[in-house]
Amino acid sequence: MTNHLFDVLHEQYTKRVNHSLAQSLVMIEPSLLKEAMEYSLLAGGKRIRPFLVYAAGSMFSCELEKLDAPAAAIEAIHTYSLIHDDLPAMDNDDLRRGLPTCHIKFNEATAILAGDALQTYAFSLISDAPMLSDSCKISMIKELAKASGIQGMCLGQQLDLQSEHHTISLEELKWIHKNKTGALIKAAILLGLFAAGDEAKQYQQDLMLFADCIGLAFQIQDDVLDVIGDKNVMGKNNGADQQLEKNTYTSLIGVEQSIQTCQHLYKQAIEALDKIPYNSEALRQLADFIITRNN
Repeated sequence: MTNHLFDVLHEQYTKRVNHSLAQSLVMIEPSLLKEAMEYSLLAGGKRIRPFLVYAAGSMFSCELEKLDAPAAAIEAIHTYSLIHDDLPAMDNDDLRRGLPTCHIKFNEATAILAGDALQTYAFSLISDAPMLSDSCKISMIKELAKASGIQGMCLGQQLDLQSEHHTISLEELKWIHKNKTGALIKAAILLGLFAAGDEAKQYQQDLMLFADCIGLAFQIQDDVLDVIGDKNVMGKNNGADQQLEKNTYTSLIGVEQSIQTCQHLYKQAIEALDKIPYNSEALRQLADFIITRNN
């Protein structure tokens, strides 16, 4: 698969998840809260986590219709985390996806509630999915709850806040990233595997190694872009981590070594996919995108 074909596939998956989200939002009664949810959820973004759901499931010939709900759900969780990340009490950002952040567009209280609503909305998307079995729904809900809460993303966010204004070790930073970013990326792949069924389970360990590698690479590339990225391309302000005195890979080991670390993680990710006798080209191209992206 060439990069052009990857772009085509990425566009296809993005359209699917956006359509799924838009259709489900139609069922919600109009309100200011719904407007704030829609504003952030449909504002664009790379849709990497939905891509992972679709790519992992499709590798084992799972129907795309079965993957729509979990893909939409994980994007809802991700968007909720971004809304809360941008709040004055957290990173205090005023730009996200090229637009004013939710609390700037509306107000702080509405942004908090929009994030809260998106979190619970994610679980209703899975529980209401007509094409998934009850046992599959339970597995998905359990994994998504684990990855987004105290055993995953929220823990990573708290550890990240605690580490501001003082230097931590590289291993401590890796642990933060493993939870803050990596947990939801692993969950995305697992949601795709759960939808695909028993055939996919025997390759779960290899795919989890792949997820660990690209999850960390994704965050390191974010750290690099925060230093050398173009604000107009990224759709958000750069230099924010330095202003908040956050620990990043670039602050601890520099830009060049951070880029080299990304390359090493990419190699490990591809080696993990080499062990799987199915067409994993979409995941390979995604790994390439993660370490070469400029936004």
